Amino acid sequence: MSEINVNDVNFKEEVLNSDLPVLVDFWAEWCGPCRMIAPTVEELAEEYTGRIKVCKLNVEEGPETASAYGVMNIPTLAIFKNGEVVEKMVGVSPKSSIAAKIDSVI
Repeated sequence: MSEINVNDVNFKEEVLNSDLPVLVDFWAEWCGPCRMIAPTVEELAEEYTGRIKVCKLNVEEGPETASAYGVMNIPTLAIFKNGEVVEKMVGVSPKSSIAAKIDSVI
């Protein structure tokens, strides 16, 4: 399963109403660390297919959603379960740390 691009319009449907836990990558085109972590997020999307959904939200295309969840720095990874944030990681995290957070909620 590949990543799904979300924005202020489809965030509720894709993330908050999801039956699966959702890893949301809050990012921007101009953000170097965001580009650094992108391959890791893509790998996790493949490895956790069917167990989690992975969404990417460009903060410039979804400013209301980013603001609503207190995203002040990017990249920020948030894990949603049943429409609520259950884990949040700011900055570049090692794949093992992100996987451990995912494992704790699935």
